[in-house]
Amino acid sequence: MINRLVANIKKTQAPIVVGLDPTMKMIPEQIKKKAFSEYGETLEGAGEAVWQFNKAIVDAVYDLIPAVKPQIAMYEQFGIPGLVAYKRTIDYCKEKGLAVIGDIKRGDIGSTSEAYAVGHLGSVQIGNTTCKGFDEDFATVNPYLGSDGVNPFIKVCKEEKKGIFVLVKTSNPSSGEFQDQIIGEKTLYQLVGEKVAQWADDFMGDSYSYVGAVVGATYPEIGKVMRKVMPKSYILVPGYGAQGGKGKDLVHFFNEDGLGAIVNSSRGIIAAYQQEAYASFGETNFADASRQAVLDMKDDIAQALLTK
Repeated sequence: MINRLVANIKKTQAPIVVGLDPTMKMIPEQIKKKAFSEYGETLEGAGEAVWQFNKAIVDAVYDLIPAVKPQIAMYEQFGIPGLVAYKRTIDYCKEKGLAVIGDIKRGDIGSTSEAYAVGHLGSVQIGNTTCKGFDEDFATVNPYLGSDGVNPFIKVCKEEKKGIFVLVKTSNPSSGEFQDQIIGEKTLYQLVGEKVAQWADDFMGDSYSYVGAVVGATYPEIGKVMRKVMPKSYILVPGYGAQGGKGKDLVHFFNEDGLGAIVNSSRGIIAAYQQEAYASFGETNFADASRQAVLDMKDDIAQALLTK
């Protein structure tokens, strides 16, 4: 799967992943009105609105990008109907040729971790039938419990030729409360990065590993350091746009080949029509605003990489 992700990035010339993280406030009134008229102001109505919103965004941008990243919590808040919308979104994106990164941030041990891995990336045996659960291509994994929590994911990924992105240095302001703590002579995030590099060496694709890392765009100097620590890992970079990251902050996340990183933008793209820069599109043309936001982001990153 890492090989296909890299191929998609080369094809689109856009190291961009669109975060499909919808909230009711983002969804235009015309979509909510139609969904609620059919299902009422219920969890089912919310799930339908989310699905229709996602579908419209994907239809507008799928030819420009290599991947999407739905954040499962945004769907779980609507219960089972929300998870149905999550699964419909995954399946539709894969039909469009997009790689799907399930932003699930799971982290546990033993059989529990294996069950998470099987449910999201693997196959489960039911009698004489083999079934897939959510069937994302990649998943985000929390390494706080150590190798006991990560190895079950790697095992399933090896069976399915899928991948993971391990949280190393997250983009949120308080991440340093734990991740920046010094242990010996190194920070916790450096130690995690070194462990990711070990896992990566053991599970390689053609040029990059199936084991990637998450390092926030809001910490560009850390990105520069971690790029050297994890040379074979693709870095998923959150924090672009709404959290303040810009193209110029991203250059050190990439290798000299222009690859090695994929940058996420969620609100900045899917809710672009609510921003002043794209207000002229209006609520009715929200998907067109998202397409323009992708084009602008692609140009911003490309221009920054030219100066590297």
